[in-house]
Amino acid sequence: MRDLLDALLPEWEAGRTAALATVVRTFDSAPRPPGAGMVVTGADTVTGSVSGGCVEGAVYELGSGCIGDGIPVLARYGVSDDDAFAVGLTCGGTIDVFVEPVSRSTFPQLPAVAAAIRAGRPVGVATVIEHPDPARLGRHLVLSPEGTTGSLGSDRADEAVADDALGLLAAGRNGVLTYGPEGERLDAGMSVFFAAFAPAPRLLVFGAIDFASALARLGAFLGYRVTVCDARSVFATAARFPDAEEVIVAWPHDYYAGQIRDGLIDARTVVCVLTHDPKFDVPLLEAVLDGPAVAYIGAMGSRRTHEDRMQRLLESGVGSEQLALIHSPVGLDLGARTPEETAVSIAAEFISEAWGGSNIPLRLLDERIHHDEMPSLGDAPSPTHAARESSR
Repeated sequence: MRDLLDALLPEWEAGRTAALATVVRTFDSAPRPPGAGMVVTGADTVTGSVSGGCVEGAVYELGSGCIGDGIPVLARYGVSDDDAFAVGLTCGGTIDVFVEPVSRSTFPQLPAVAAAIRAGRPVGVATVIEHPDPARLGRHLVLSPEGTTGSLGSDRADEAVADDALGLLAAGRNGVLTYGPEGERLDAGMSVFFAAFAPAPRLLVFGAIDFASALARLGAFLGYRVTVCDARSVFATAARFPDAEEVIVAWPHDYYAGQIRDGLIDARTVVCVLTHDPKFDVPLLEAVLDGPAVAYIGAMGSRRTHEDRMQRLLESGVGSEQLALIHSPVGLDLGARTPEETAVSIAAEFISEAWGGSNIPLRLLDERIHHDEMPSLGDAPSPTHAARESSR
């Protein structure tokens, strides 16, 4: 929905009804992930995509019908379904798409959700996509750290979904939650799609060098909020890092400790240490390893530099299991030479860590291309968190 607000809000504000189609489940090599969406208006305009072009025509027809009759629809498209194959989902995947009418009466919380998203405040929307009572379909519960608004039809359902969805919101993950019809802890009866709109994850780059400039540029392209930090003011300038959201002149470990105190480090944070200078690296990595769990810790340097760094950290009291969390030498073996190529190798590694990639060429694998979403924070600890906890 984040990229569809400009299409949805004018219709809502004008008192008209639009149709919002959302990918809620994917199977096999689906072209778009859960949360991908498309808006259809009464003026026959279409914004967004649910399949990269495969089934947009069919979804458009559902959306137009939804605007007319106001009835939400959950539809499945996949190559195993003759009707779906006819509309062209040729990628080999299967998707479930929920199409719902959006208006002042069906979604009164939309402006508040839009305001939170645009302000960078975490907010999530739970929508009933399956229920034995058709009147419950399309009901919304809006969740934020401050509380909930709206209702899925019963207090018990609202409480159950709010409790479970907090982990998804914290992790910035979308997903389907399943309950009994009134929110009972059952596996059938009511399905709720939760769309999380958390602020973009952070990429913290330490060391104001040419590799950092390339990584900041790539990180911003990938959707990260990039911070570059270096103690040397002559190098850490906004002019040298135009793609970074902020450039900080401070000792790296001091800055990082402040970010922990302010609650700004979370499980989606990526930390890349590029200074390869022990007076910066060692105290910074101590702070990172002793702080909250993060998604990825990478440190640049040769194997000799890495061995020296590890020895210094061991001598400072860091445990061997914690040291195993550091990816160094940083990046995947792409044969990279330039700063830009090196940035790609680093980004490839932290993307692989986030999604559980094998780092094996796809042409050598006989399995689905797209990985499932990682578990929510409430379901299972991340590898980084698990290793840290076992070392204490």
